[in-house]
Amino acid sequence: MADHLEPPTKPVGPSTLAVHGGEPRSKPAHALTTPIVQTATYTWANTQELKDHFDGKSEARIDYGRYGNPTQRIAEAKLAALDSAGDCLLFASGMAAMTTTLFALLSRGTHVVVTADSYRRTRQFLNQTLHRYGIEVSTVPPGDYEALEDAIRPTTRVLVSESPTNPYNRVLDLERFAAIGRQHRVRTVIDATFATPYNARPLEWGVDFVMHSATKFLGGHNDLLAGAVLGSRDLIGGIRALQATTGATVDPFAAYLLVRGLKTFALRMERQNANAERLAEFLAAHPRVERVHYAGLPSHPGHDIAKKQMRGFGGVVSFEVRGDLEAASRVVDACTIPYIAASLGGVESLIEQPAIMSFYELTTDERLEIGIKDNLIRYSVGIEDADDLIADLAQALERAFA
Repeated sequence: MADHLEPPTKPVGPSTLAVHGGEPRSKPAHALTTPIVQTATYTWANTQELKDHFDGKSEARIDYGRYGNPTQRIAEAKLAALDSAGDCLLFASGMAAMTTTLFALLSRGTHVVVTADSYRRTRQFLNQTLHRYGIEVSTVPPGDYEALEDAIRPTTRVLVSESPTNPYNRVLDLERFAAIGRQHRVRTVIDATFATPYNARPLEWGVDFVMHSATKFLGGHNDLLAGAVLGSRDLIGGIRALQATTGATVDPFAAYLLVRGLKTFALRMERQNANAERLAEFLAAHPRVERVHYAGLPSHPGHDIAKKQMRGFGGVVSFEVRGDLEAASRVVDACTIPYIAASLGGVESLIEQPAIMSFYELTTDERLEIGIKDNLIRYSVGIEDADDLIADLAQALERAFA
């Protein structure tokens, strides 16, 4: 029997890949599930075995916990299979994955271009932290490919963007983005946390690196912190070497939880995609809702490109109610099913107002300058019954405007 799931003559579906991809058929102690290898250090039979390891004469293995873990390696292999990647590297969080990757790709005197709708912590890291190390950053408007290309300099090394974006679900033309990078010999990085490999695989469109906050849809249960970067084996190898120095590794138990969560990943995404689409359609027709931001709606500016490069449109719906900050708060408070919480992608529905969750420290004018409206609500759709979620939203909108 093969040790790994052998590639069949016909590609397997996403759920089969989620259950079996990346895992050996035979596991220690004949266990069905991937075990947690809870250790910080590893032993050697003798000094010759150690020498052979460092000389590359023996099978690759791990010699210290900061360099990896067998449970982590299984989670990485599973994610690589799901994302059609040559390799995957796990981190302690999504931001650890992003920051370590950027540190590996950039150095003093280099330049990076980022789209204005990329994750705010990524932009903060670029503009505040890396600026102190002599790295220059240009920020360009979302969807403006001419501005993106014009911003590239001889010192540019990386283009950074996100698709779909948080919270407006803007969709990037991945093929065009990757082509710009190749033309100028610049590496391309996409944060695909909202999309997940179920809905989009940026690497297949020519992007060099894809990032995920595995805390979200990949883990799926709001019970772990992890991040991942995926790409070719050579590119990921360089980042793995830096991680061994910085130490931003994922712990074995979190890796185990990620493997377990990924078993139901495709099922969860199918349900969350369907639920989110129904909620978006309901909200788009509601008289108390001013605008809905969901790429599955034909009215969304990124709908056509999303249909081209995505299997589904994701599990997050953002919408603007007719009113102000207080009106949006009344809607949020009147909901009885979703929890008020940060994060997204778990089986439980979550709801929040970006203006007072992630951007509370800013004034209204400062929030508007970066596109965060006071009446904006972000709804991370879980796997509950869509009819129940819609009924709950209906009563919340009714009560909020009574």
